[in-house]
Amino acid sequence: MTTSGPSSLSLSGVFFDGRTSRDRAAALDVTGEDVRLQAEGGLETRWPLTQLRIDPPVPGVRRVLKFPDGSRFETADDAAVTALEARTGRNRALGRVRRLETRWWTALAALALTLAFAWAFVAYGLPALARGAASATPRSVLATFDRETVQVLEEGGYLGPSRLSAARQAHLQAAFRRVAAWADHGYPYRLLLRDGEPEDAPFQLGANAFALPDGTVVLTDQLVALAHNDRELLGVLAHETGHVTGRHTLASVYQGLGLTLLSVAVTGDLISAGTFAAAVPASLLRNGYSRAAETQADEVAGRYLMQAYGTTKPLRDLLARLEEGDRNADENSVEEGSHTADLLQTHPGTAQRIRHLREIETRGR
Repeated sequence: MTTSGPSSLSLSGVFFDGRTSRDRAAALDVTGEDVRLQAEGGLETRWPLTQLRIDPPVPGVRRVLKFPDGSRFETADDAAVTALEARTGRNRALGRVRRLETRWWTALAALALTLAFAWAFVAYGLPALARGAASATPRSVLATFDRETVQVLEEGGYLGPSRLSAARQAHLQAAFRRVAAWADHGYPYRLLLRDGEPEDAPFQLGANAFALPDGTVVLTDQLVALAHNDRELLGVLAHETGHVTGRHTLASVYQGLGLTLLSVAVTGDLISAGTFAAAVPASLLRNGYSRAAETQADEVAGRYLMQAYGTTKPLRDLLARLEEGDRNADENSVEEGSHTADLLQTHPGTAQRIRHLREIETRGR
């Protein structure tokens, strides 16, 4: 860059006429409000400075100055162009950004801010969007989720026909109708009794129970066998109705689908509910529920047990048996984890859930 006075500036570079890709060595002189371009081959043109456009800087790329007829001048003299920008007031905001980019600490701060934003979105934003989308999903589409999920689980070999006697199944169905009537909220509740350990299953569901969005509750034979009495099973079934009314399954699926959720939340397009339903089994089997969802469902189960039996102990004992894998275990068999470990868990630990159920019982007395 050369300058001959406070308002004069000279730059060397190449010129493109805007019609061909051939470049020509050129020089650009800015004097006052006048721009003169001289290019190889005897070309000389003049333009008012106000008609000159300066492209924003891009690291590692020559600076570009454009003229009204489509021609352009490119130069590696970034300092000269920056001085010209300062004089004319062009790209002022971008210049500040560029200066920040050249300082390592601002770049590091920007990276940290971006990572923090991404973490906050995944930890809080996405679950909030998932809950919103689940709440907004019309009841009319929920049956699709249930039907498709049961079909995938049965055809995939995860669930088999129940091996319980007809009398035992009828007894459990009658008991579930009492829980469903208590939970209500207008869902078409139904109980599916299934074998959770059929031969050739991809993996064993074992002692398990889970709820689908439209009120279908699946209870495996293995969980029935693990329970010491029906009170324990009714506590589990009441817990599952809490997942239905809280739309927890649907929220878990939406959250698992990640950014696809955004299109549902923004457009409300639920035509592809069948596609979403195909993701329900994977979400149920892989992700489980969040800490908040399990706590909310335990609140529902606790209220039912307190109303029906005046205690939440049946569910506490069954949770302990599931945790320990020991048919003789009870709530006292589960050891408390550290407070720090509890805080870091995305799902509530069994000890924490048992403690919460005890608190519900204390409040209900």
